[in-house]
Amino acid sequence: MVRRYYRPILSEGEGLPLAGGPFSFARAEVLTRAGSEGLVDAADVPDDWRERLTRPRPLLARFDQPLPLVMGILNITPDSFSDGGRHDAPDAAAAARAMHAAGAALIDVGAESTRPGAPELPVADELARLAPLWAGLAGLPVSIDTRKAPVMAAALDAGAMIVNDVSALGHDPAAMALVAARGCPVILMHHQGTPETMQIAPQYDNALLDVFDWLEGRIAAAMAGGIAPDAIIADPGICFGKGLSHNLALLQGLTLLHGLGVPILLGASRKSLISKLAGEVPVEQRLPGSLALALAGADAGVQIMRVHDVPETAQALAVWRACHPARA
Repeated sequence: MVRRYYRPILSEGEGLPLAGGPFSFARAEVLTRAGSEGLVDAADVPDDWRERLTRPRPLLARFDQPLPLVMGILNITPDSFSDGGRHDAPDAAAAARAMHAAGAALIDVGAESTRPGAPELPVADELARLAPLWAGLAGLPVSIDTRKAPVMAAALDAGAMIVNDVSALGHDPAAMALVAARGCPVILMHHQGTPETMQIAPQYDNALLDVFDWLEGRIAAAMAGGIAPDAIIADPGICFGKGLSHNLALLQGLTLLHGLGVPILLGASRKSLISKLAGEVPVEQRLPGSLALALAGADAGVQIMRVHDVPETAQALAVWRACHPARA
């Protein structure tokens, strides 16, 4: 049996509301693994797809900020691809507060690098890197970027609100039950392989549909594990086990992911695809490309942007909203 996927074509004030608003869609592209079957009216989208596409995302209402939300990246690592060694405990809290003041709705704190080729960090080392930080982050909206249940537990005990797991709760067998028991939101990110192996010749039959199916499966597994559907966020995992063509297929078809029925997070800031598209650009010079990707995500209705450059991204999105008042 041929499975059909319905990718909404976004509009302003026309058709059905997307994810509870502010976008809408009057048409959708019908996709199969054999290719596109053209466009249909929103009213002709099957009931199950239409329900997932239009369903409100109540998790976003926790943040009293316009969409898309900005998530600031705070790496407490010596070896992250972009800002390794930049922050340690004494100045990390100040950096987090500066990002929050500049418009970050969330601060995503991580102590293990998951750059391509990075080895796994022992739990004890990850906990030790984070422990001095929690007092300085008190009162801030924090997510914890980790694959390990003990680190998730320690962060949630210290006041973190959200778990951001690049393994989509697949790395640590205890992670699923922990997140379900705590009742906290979780970000499930698509990946292929592990950080050590993910960029060694990644392969897909159809990158967009393969990622959709994989995330759909992880969402179903999370729900079966006791996690509420309204507590799940999906991330397509740009540059996590993907070549340039795979990343572009995801970015060009990004609106399809709204059919997962959950908020979408895009983490493309300073990623290597910018260098591949714009010439050999060193990490510290990828701000223009990062802003272009953030605005492309905004145009696709992405609800959360994970970024290194918070003030610049917040400014770009403020101007974008003013240019598209129906989407603000």
